[in-house]
Parts: sequence; C-alpha cells; structure tokens
Amino acid sequence: MTNRGNPSARFVPGQADMWAFVLFETLIFTAYFGFYLFYRARSPELFLHAQAQLDVRVGIVNTLVLLLSSWSVARCVQLARAGAYGPALRDAFLTAAFGLAFMTSKSVEWAGQIHRGHGIAGNEFFTYYFFLTGIHFVHLLIGFVALGVVVYQLKSAARRSQELIETCATYWHTVDFLWVLIFALLYVVR
Repeated sequence: MTNRGNPSARFVPGQADMWAFVLFETLIFTAYFGFYLFYRARSPELFLHAQAQLDVRVGIVNTLVLLLSSWSVARCVQLARAGAYGPALRDAFLTAAFGLAFMTSKSVEWAGQIHRGHGIAGNEFFTYYFFLTGIHFVHLLIGFVALGVVVYQLKSAARRSQELIETCATYWHTVDFLWVLIFALLYVVR
C-alpha cells in the first residue's frame, strides 16, 4: 500500500494478507479469552487458588523477554529499510535468541507445574493455562519460520524484499501482543 502523493510512504508495513491474518488470529484468541473469562466467572475461587500457583515473576520475565524480541525485530526492520543489512541480520538473530529464551523459560515453567501435579487435566484453570500458553508456543514456533524468512531475505541482495521482511516482523509482533494478553489474563487479573 502506497500513498499516491508519495510512492515511498506506506500506510502499514508488510502485506495486506498478513494484516488479515492478524485480525483473524486476534478474533480467534478473543474467543479463547472469552471462554476463559466465562469459566473463571463460574468458578472464581478455583481459578484464584490455581492462579496463585503461578509465579508472577516468571510471567513478568517472559513478558519482558518477548517485548525485547519485539524491539529487536523492529530494529531489524528499521535497519533493513536503511540498507544496513548486516546489523539487521544481527537483530534478526537477537530476536531469535529472545524467542529461544522465552521458550526455554516456558518449558521449565510447564515442567515445574506438571511436577507439582498441575497438569492440563488438573482443573479448569490449568486446562486453560496449558491450552493458551501451548497454542501461543506453537505460534512462536511458526514465528521462527518467519524469522528464517527474514534471515534468508537479508543474506542476499538478489532476493531481498523489504515488504516480506516487514510482513514476517508483523507476525512476530502479533505473537508478542498475544502473549501480553495471555500474561494479563493468567498471571495478573485476580
């Protein structure tokens, strides 16, 4: 999408199809969140007791790690726009490192909850906890594919597409945005 007065000015980064996908994903997650809130309203004591089993500090650290990953992928896009492809590539790898740190932390957290007897079938809260964090984890794995596309684009001038880099970064930001909502629902809202 370009501005007719200035062909290089764009309304939104990336491809329109990605924005349609972002809207679709947001609607799907809104439904998941609605079901979670419905069942929470039906069993507030159970949810509060189970929620107290989560370590808010871990959730905060995970949130900060993903926010840093959004920052680094945004820098990657900005650097690529400026033609600084080496530093952009560095930031793409930094984004991947933040994503791996999140996934490692989340895996350790899951293992700890399971070890304490809080599995996916433990109660309604932990069913939603594992479902929401698990579906987010899958989206993060897909985000690594998107980062792979960014790296592929940045490594060669012959195949470089700023639009594709921005599209993949948009997906990564969406995964981070969804985590912020999941964090708020599962760890913060009491």
